[in-house]
Amino acid sequence: MLWIVAVAVVIPALVSAVLTAIVRGWARRTGFVDSPGGHKGHDNPTPLGGGIAITWTLCGTVLAGSLGVWLIHHGGWTDRLPGLLRVHASGISGKLLDVLAIVAGAVVLHVTGLIDDRRPLGPMPKLVVQVLVAVGLVWGFDIRAVEFLGPAPSIVLTVLWLVLIINAFNFLDNTDGLSAGVAAIVAAILAAAAMMSGQVFVPAIAWVLVGSLLGFLLFNFSPASIFMGDAGSMVVGYFLGVLTVLTTYYDPDKALSPYGVLAPGVVLAVPLYDVASVVWVRIRAGDSPFHGDRRHFSHRLIRRGMSPRAAVLTIYLATAATSLAAMLLPHADWPTACMILVQTLCVVLMIAVLEREPNRRATR
Repeated sequence: MLWIVAVAVVIPALVSAVLTAIVRGWARRTGFVDSPGGHKGHDNPTPLGGGIAITWTLCGTVLAGSLGVWLIHHGGWTDRLPGLLRVHASGISGKLLDVLAIVAGAVVLHVTGLIDDRRPLGPMPKLVVQVLVAVGLVWGFDIRAVEFLGPAPSIVLTVLWLVLIINAFNFLDNTDGLSAGVAAIVAAILAAAAMMSGQVFVPAIAWVLVGSLLGFLLFNFSPASIFMGDAGSMVVGYFLGVLTVLTTYYDPDKALSPYGVLAPGVVLAVPLYDVASVVWVRIRAGDSPFHGDRRHFSHRLIRRGMSPRAAVLTIYLATAATSLAAMLLPHADWPTACMILVQTLCVVLMIAVLEREPNRRATR
């Protein structure tokens, strides 16, 4: 499995890095840039289009890998595959239609994001596209979570979950390196958790996502020389949402406990905290929850005196602190599960206290 992980991370990382450099040069020449002003924190026009490198690398690699295994399996050459792939070749090739559907949804979001990056569409058109993509995937291809609740609740909750995670990483794309770095950490933890549950298909996609993000991060970490834009952030959130749905958390036959279903919420605790907190701040101020501003978690840390890099690294560490414990949930008894949930709550409360702005009267 280690060589599969290495190939799934290193090759996409190299491809993504090369594509990012190419797209950055093209964006500069064509004026496809994010200009400063308004709620934006950068001082100079910065190339957009990083989402092109991420999406093309991710979707291209996943499609090529799935189609390759399908051709090998149906061509009768399965015995030439390495041991682990040989065992799972039939299952992986049987998911080719699901892969095509997932990639198609990503392409729709990517194109929508590119249009919005060039000329802002506003929040509602993007939300409608997100819902339609989620409904198409969940209802049309039966990719669902919490199926024990019944078909209708399962479909509704899965659609809401996918839309929430898409927007969580869209919201998180507000500081150099933040959304891509947090997504890479989350994807790596999801891959490791799926591997511990005996899966191959989900970890392979997750590791490809990690590699695609790491190649882009070489150019996006502070000070960023290119941004991913909505064309990247929506695709990244979409893939992470889909991966949480596809991962098996509870299976009595594999000794996976029912507490494993809590894992996605624990892994994504920090991005979900950012969404919840910034929406609450905006609503309390009488603003639209979809109106962009500089009141995100990272911005509040910066106003507390941190540098942008320090704020991003703090959020990386908070994400890792909650995510790592989530790997134990599919194998946990109820006392252990409770301890993990309490630990997650403590981390979230700690960052809430850390980023709280001081009372001006108290500091006079």
